[in-house]
Amino acid sequence: MLKFDRLTATAAPLPLANVDTDMVIPARYMTSLTRDGLGRHLFHELRYRDDGAERDSFILNRGPCRNAQILIADRNFGCGSSREHAVWALTDFGIRCVIAPSFGDIFANNARKNGLLLVRLPDALCQRLRREVELAQFAPITVDLAEQRIDLASGESLAFTVDPDDRRTLMEGLDDINRTLRHAAAIARFESAREARSVGDS
Repeated sequence: MLKFDRLTATAAPLPLANVDTDMVIPARYMTSLTRDGLGRHLFHELRYRDDGAERDSFILNRGPCRNAQILIADRNFGCGSSREHAVWALTDFGIRCVIAPSFGDIFANNARKNGLLLVRLPDALCQRLRREVELAQFAPITVDLAEQRIDLASGESLAFTVDPDDRRTLMEGLDDINRTLRHAAAIARFESAREARSVGDS
């Protein structure tokens, strides 16, 4: 899993509340067992017309936002069904961080497991942030997980907090297996004691 420390990139505003995982990636594109190529189906119904042509009005089809790595969303992002493909589609497109007032619980868990940083900011602050990146003509912003700070093109900085365990997981690039292996010594002691008890009982 990719480590996340400090990211300077274009941020795309997405002022839509209750974006569910089916909107992130429709179920018909979930036939693959790998994440490769899922990015082209990200927000498919919003990005493309029925004939497959791009919708010029959608933010990820416009200028620098075609290469956005940060998404500034609205409340309850990633709600709905528990498809890990939603996170895979975001990361395959290139999104490394989503900023929003709130997230679906299962989506948030899947994000942590796949190296996608979720930053929770108050609704009013997310609204202002979306306006400011547009006014700055999508100049890059910096998300610094080590310092838990967002630096805007204007020079302003916004503080945020991330669960300490999630922060360590992202900064060290740990998947669930790696997180478990951090406790390998304790697991070995437990297994040794269990085997000793088993021998004693026999």
